[in-house]
Amino acid sequence: MSTILTNLRNTIIAGFILAFILVFALAQGSFDQTAFNMWLLRWFHVLSAIMWIGILYYFNFIQIPNMGNIPDEQKPAISKVIAPAALWWFRWGSVATVVTGLILAHLNGYLHDAMTFSNGQWPIGVGMWLGLIMFLNVWGVIWPNQKRALGIIEVDADTKAKAARKAMLFSRTNTMLSIPMLVAMTVAQNNFS
Repeated sequence: MSTILTNLRNTIIAGFILAFILVFALAQGSFDQTAFNMWLLRWFHVLSAIMWIGILYYFNFIQIPNMGNIPDEQKPAISKVIAPAALWWFRWGSVATVVTGLILAHLNGYLHDAMTFSNGQWPIGVGMWLGLIMFLNVWGVIWPNQKRALGIIEVDADTKAKAARKAMLFSRTNTMLSIPMLVAMTVAQNNFS
């Protein structure tokens, strides 16, 4: 058991094996294959969203507020190791979330209605638009500025400081938008609107 839990790769593989056992158990007997496939896609959408929003919350609730408490000589561990790795998962979690969400909306037949707030699909549409804005913030503003702030792209100290502030402000914007986005997504999923 310790070889599973002491190695992240093995832990993740074990988690997926346990999930597949559960999926296999759920798939026994007669069932609607299309509904099953949609559920599996939704599961991956939620898993991706947890990765994306979880790291967003890590940055905003843990890393940013505590950077001032870290001694200067220890800050390179965050800026050179932890932040770049977290930003990789953050960026690609956003891609997986948006792509799977758009595929789900298309396969469920409400993509156009949601994006145009028509035929009663406005709650999921609000959530999708907020998610797309957040996605564009990640790739168009946060990541380019984090590359400067972390020294991945060499810039002068003033540009680096401005980039760090801009990345932080857009990260906070995404944190703010994530709250109504999650309301819109969950209310649409439960169809009580």
